[in-house]
Amino acid sequence: MQRLHERYDRRERHEEDQAILDWLTPINYGLQQHDFISRRQAGTGQWLLDSVEFQAWLAADKPTLFCPGIPGAGKTILASIIVENLRTRFQTDSSIGIAYIYCNFKRSHEQKLEDLLLSLLKQLAQGRQLIPDTVRSLYDQHKYQDTRPSIDEISKALHSVVSSFSKVFIIMDALDECQVTDRCRPKLISEIFNLQARFGANLFATSRFIPEITDQFTSGAWLEIRASDNDIKRYLDGHMARLPKCVSRSPDLQEKIKDVIVKTVDGMYVFSSPLAIGKRS
Repeated sequence: MQRLHERYDRRERHEEDQAILDWLTPINYGLQQHDFISRRQAGTGQWLLDSVEFQAWLAADKPTLFCPGIPGAGKTILASIIVENLRTRFQTDSSIGIAYIYCNFKRSHEQKLEDLLLSLLKQLAQGRQLIPDTVRSLYDQHKYQDTRPSIDEISKALHSVVSSFSKVFIIMDALDECQVTDRCRPKLISEIFNLQARFGANLFATSRFIPEITDQFTSGAWLEIRASDNDIKRYLDGHMARLPKCVSRSPDLQEKIKDVIVKTVDGMYVFSSPLAIGKRS
């Protein structure tokens, strides 16, 4: 009987915790992460994970790694590879927090500043065994009055939860697609840099080359994103079987086709299915 009550209590607590998380925001970037990483061509993007810059970013305190790139270079797939690597690397370490957002101008209606901060808060709260008291308190204050927390309240809760981890990684993809209405983008960057300064968060970000954004990352490490020859060839190797038999039977012809495509692409991802990108400039 006691075990039955314990199971019931655990289930009830789990349902209550889930209700709090759903109240914070219904947005689930995990679905987007799954979609992006599932498109990765096996073996691509390893250049970044092996790079001196990425390894230093993993180990340092309060580091920033900014990865700008031209449109079509594959920055989002790269960001998903980073997220996947961190989750695998620290899957057994509950003291490490990981949170990420994928900015998208087509989703601007659900990516106001409070939405983005709440998404980060939700992901980090999910990383705790129990919903943090700060988050539960936020829920209790607003849920039954049918109100929403202010930016200041969200920021304070986010700071509290971040401080409960020994290290936190924050990944922000496509900052150039973050809306500028109500100064959302500069406020978001300011909030995240504040987290970094106070709690040593590791920040990774991607963007197109936009001065208003790049100027904010002058003090951190940079790693420009371009489609690498090796990654393009890996992608093409996986699709050669779709070509006519005269091609599939001739390794020399295949190599010539790959060489022409690599030269034509010139650092830009142009295929119908994403491949991981990258080489340093």
